[in-house]
Amino acid sequence: MTQLRDDVPTRSTQLDRFFRITERGSTIGREVRGGITTFVAMSYIVLLNPLILGASADITGARLTTEQLTTATALAAGVMTILMGLVGNAPLALAAGLGVNGVVAFQMAPAMTWAQAFGLVVLEGLCIVVMAASGVREKIINAIPGPLKTAITVGIGLYIALVGLVSAGFVTRTPDAAHSTVPVRMGLDGHLSGWPIAIFCLGLLLMIVLMARGVPGAVLISIAVATLAAIGVNAVFDVEGWGLVTPNLPDSVVAAPDFGLFGRVDLFGGFVSAGVITATVFLFTLVLSGFFDAMGTITSVSDEAGLTRDGKVQGMGRILLVDGAGAVAGGVTGSSPNTVFLESAAGVGEGARTGLASVVTGGLLAATLLFTPLAAVVPAQAAAPALVVIGGLMMAQCRRIPWHDTDYTIPVFLTVAVIPFTYSITNGIGAGLVSYVVIKICKGQWRSVGWLMTVIAALFVLYFGVEGVTAVLH
Repeated sequence: MTQLRDDVPTRSTQLDRFFRITERGSTIGREVRGGITTFVAMSYIVLLNPLILGASADITGARLTTEQLTTATALAAGVMTILMGLVGNAPLALAAGLGVNGVVAFQMAPAMTWAQAFGLVVLEGLCIVVMAASGVREKIINAIPGPLKTAITVGIGLYIALVGLVSAGFVTRTPDAAHSTVPVRMGLDGHLSGWPIAIFCLGLLLMIVLMARGVPGAVLISIAVATLAAIGVNAVFDVEGWGLVTPNLPDSVVAAPDFGLFGRVDLFGGFVSAGVITATVFLFTLVLSGFFDAMGTITSVSDEAGLTRDGKVQGMGRILLVDGAGAVAGGVTGSSPNTVFLESAAGVGEGARTGLASVVTGGLLAATLLFTPLAAVVPAQAAAPALVVIGGLMMAQCRRIPWHDTDYTIPVFLTVAVIPFTYSITNGIGAGLVSYVVIKICKGQWRSVGWLMTVIAALFVLYFGVEGVTAVLH
């Protein structure tokens, strides 16, 4: 039997020229495989986002249904990811941002109605779109020194590896973490046990071996093998402890979408319900988090994909514009702000280099509008190894950091450490930038920093002390 190869050069076609596949050293096969891998790695968001948003009630006591939230999540993610592929031509997938959806659910909604909360999300997106269209957002990104950008990539690598380990159950929170010197531990009791962990280890080791041997499709093959093994094990032993997704074959394949949340937004009502100061603080938090979370992810994943030239991402203006539009789409659909997903790195690890991969990922996400039950087949233990392996590969960027330069040593360390330790890209970027600016100013080198970096650092100081500022204003 003839083996299909993905390293055969793509013939010059309209598709090739539009996505610049050959120019970027890729093939259609690699792009398709990379797009599928990204989808598999991030499909959990279609199930997780409804659980987060559905766990809270708004100021009137109203709750959103799982059917509505699942439809909203899949719709926004599918449309915006396809748009990223067609407009931004980058292997970057978008979906409801983790962390910021918690802000919407547990901080904003209790102070206003759901329509008003999603209205603030739309306003956040419009602010980011204006900054992207005016070029301000790109200028801010270009103003950040190269070593700090590299540190962001390394920090995100540690972050997604930690996310993978936690989602698989390999790392868990210590029950009495508040009274213990050890906040996290290995497994449930300091040891590894149970079939879910065994499946994770199997997938991780298989992925490492296949990648070391240079096998095409190593990530996707490993996820598929681990998923099939999980389904088989669960069918025989009826295992507990899988987490969000239990690997069972679905009873039905098709489920009808519910578009009940689409267009239910109240742009300015939140300023009345929650008060001008509180609503403004919410909006400021959304903009700053959305701005820098996306910046860090776009920069690091694009760098891994080889899409940077002289420290700048190719087509950054278009990418940022689509990312800002993703926040608007998240508000309009009722899924919370959509932003570039870290799991895009999994597809890049499989060879994705162009927007064709995003079109494939977006198409599969859109398909979950009808085939949501199929998205509930892949357990976290099967997909998490991809995050761990890709996170490890991103750590290789450490070699580009000038550790001998004391102006960068601590800011770089804070960036790398704070991102995974606080589960926030924004926090890590803020800690690094503030410490860097303070060092330069104290050395009398504020001119080399520039006014733009100084303003950004000041905004981050407000961001870190927002609770205190709010209390003083009240």
